[in-house]
Amino acid sequence: MIVVVGPSGAGKDSLMELAATCLARRSDIVFVRRMVTRAGDAGGEAHQPISHDEFEATAAAGGFAVSWRAHGHGYGIPAPTIEAIRAGRCLVANGSRTALADFAAIYPTLAVIQVTADRECLIARLTARGRETAAEIRARVDRPKPSLPVGLTVYTVDNSGDLSEAGRRFAELVEAIADRHARG
Repeated sequence: MIVVVGPSGAGKDSLMELAATCLARRSDIVFVRRMVTRAGDAGGEAHQPISHDEFEATAAAGGFAVSWRAHGHGYGIPAPTIEAIRAGRCLVANGSRTALADFAAIYPTLAVIQVTADRECLIARLTARGRETAAEIRARVDRPKPSLPVGLTVYTVDNSGDLSEAGRRFAELVEAIADRHARG
């Protein structure tokens, strides 16, 4: 399991979309669509929309391998991903830094790709989304970053510049991690 983390506006979804296109020939690499309590047409990541009530029921029934709540939404990685990993697939999922310990407990071969971008870039991207006020954006960008659990394999991709270049580096990294895992 490769979990992609980073601040809002770093471009995680864009990089994952580019990598999914670049790596479409690789049937062993699967990009997971997480379930989110947000409308399907809300913009941003391609996700499976789920109501808050459905989210709670799915969580209670063990339908998520990992789930967490952030920014007023629930996020879940479907439980069948556990079997996909056991079957030898390399999965790539958009995660959360605050849920990494839970990911590590479920997926013992976890790798983390931390996507970063400079402050000005984050502010510009969040402003372009139009979902928050300028004050909310500054508060989001300036809040303390959660520390990552000790012992995880963490790679970093800076997405402050050209998206196609960062996308190429991201796809190459995903492919290298998958290949290392396949070799055991």
